[in-house]
Amino acid sequence: MDVIKYPSKEQWPEFLKRPHMDHEELRQKVLQIIENVKTQGDQTLIQFAKHYDKVELDSVKVSQEEWNSASDKLSLKLKEAIDVARSNIEKFHRSQRPIENYIETSPGVWCWRKAVPIEKVGLYIPGGTAPLISTFLMLAVPARLAGCKEIVVCTPPNKEASVHPAILHIARSLGINQVFKAGGAQAIAAMAYGTESIPSVYKIFGPGNRFVTMAKQLISMDGVGIDLPAGPSEVTVIADHTANPDFIAADLLSQAEHGIDSQVLLILTEEALIEKVQQALENQLQTLPRGKTARLALQNSRIFLVENTEQAVELSNAYAPEHLIIVTEDAEELAEKVVNAGSVFIGPWTPEAAGDYASGTNHTLPTHGYAFSYSGVSLESFMKVISFQKISDKGLRCIGRAIMELADAEGLEAHCRAVSLRLEKIPKTLPDDSPVKEEVNG
Repeated sequence: MDVIKYPSKEQWPEFLKRPHMDHEELRQKVLQIIENVKTQGDQTLIQFAKHYDKVELDSVKVSQEEWNSASDKLSLKLKEAIDVARSNIEKFHRSQRPIENYIETSPGVWCWRKAVPIEKVGLYIPGGTAPLISTFLMLAVPARLAGCKEIVVCTPPNKEASVHPAILHIARSLGINQVFKAGGAQAIAAMAYGTESIPSVYKIFGPGNRFVTMAKQLISMDGVGIDLPAGPSEVTVIADHTANPDFIAADLLSQAEHGIDSQVLLILTEEALIEKVQQALENQLQTLPRGKTARLALQNSRIFLVENTEQAVELSNAYAPEHLIIVTEDAEELAEKVVNAGSVFIGPWTPEAAGDYASGTNHTLPTHGYAFSYSGVSLESFMKVISFQKISDKGLRCIGRAIMELADAEGLEAHCRAVSLRLEKIPKTLPDDSPVKEEVNG
């Protein structure tokens, strides 16, 4: 990791740059994949599974035999771990249910909002070298809590041409029966436009590689909703003299092992920690199964030495990390000053891995700087809010003149008439409560 000591604020933008990618070349490749899925449907998915996943599929559907045997293939310990994570995720997301408030904005004018579930959603669960069981929990649990009528799941097949039994075990426990063997950009296209087997949906959720991310961005331009733009995983750690270097190294590596394009930043206020953390990283890399991947990721990562914790959080806010871990003497006070981050982890006993799996918060978070303007996935992500209003004759009398004046100023006569015609029908005996005292002209 590069070490940068006491950078000036003018230097921050350059040092905080994320790795650049050639988006146009990627865009063209993904557009072709999408077009193939649109025109050839399941056949394209089967061909891509053979080419990328190295498996022969007869169908993208999960067989009944796979469904029936899934739970039996899991250890009791894994089932118990799934239950703990699911319970905590349910508790946290259930607390996010929107409250309906009826507001009388003027006498006789009532306005309110109502949250309703998105009827059809698609969940993309990355596979690759290992299935992201935790991601399925993070998406499926709130989707079910929100009340989505149709939940479609796509995940790449493993080397045995099947879906990991944990995915099917969780799906069955949540009453989800539409799980399909499809990965990559082609899976996003399948859920966006539909194939012979896979239904189209209204909104697609889930992280993935740059092909998946580009596919989500492209289909969103065609009217299909997405959770958020997301790129490679990233973490920032803010630490002072109270921090344990072994803990810091483990937290940095927990993100670096995701992929070679992952990025980790360490912001320190104690210079002596630099060497200690670097040594801890090297020690842990020696026995890390994904050590090669983590080493490559660390090449794009940096250690910053700053004057104090105030400057540390300011630097972090300028980066807007997906995950932010604060391990300082004033951690809770510092956390209150965070304005740009996907999720924050406070204190020495709160590893980022807790949020990834079982604390209850959602781990589908904005990356690549999108934390400046996006939130992570929540219960509300699976819902849409519709506004309502109901106006009585008294209410229209109250605000009618204001509506007409504004419509007239904009040159929209039909808007004026929609009000004036109604006002003519309101009994003249009705008290005039209008804040605009002039007489309404017919």
